[in-house]
Amino acid sequence: MKIRNGDMVQIITGKDKGKTGKIFRVDRKTNRVWVERLNLVKRHQKPSAQHRQGGIIEKEAAINVSNVMYYDEKLGKPTRIGFKVVDERKVRISKRSNEIIESAK
Repeated sequence: MKIRNGDMVQIITGKDKGKTGKIFRVDRKTNRVWVERLNLVKRHQKPSAQHRQGGIIEKEAAINVSNVMYYDEKLGKPTRIGFKVVDERKVRISKRSNEIIESAK
């Protein structure tokens, strides 16, 4: 999977199409990602120790990784990601600008 935690992505399909956000969780087994403040769903929550007041809460839902695209902030456009070996280490590159993508950790 070429998308990592902390990457800025643009949603390319679904109800939030065209919106950008930062990834805060990646599940490599199911190929799903969670994007901050996007793909919000409402859930009914019973009162518990963590959520003293129950009710309807909004939280982020998972998105399939095929429905998001890395967002190149320098260009202001989404781009595909490739790999290249530079100085004997494998790095991610932007296919659109051919520049190295720094890890956003």
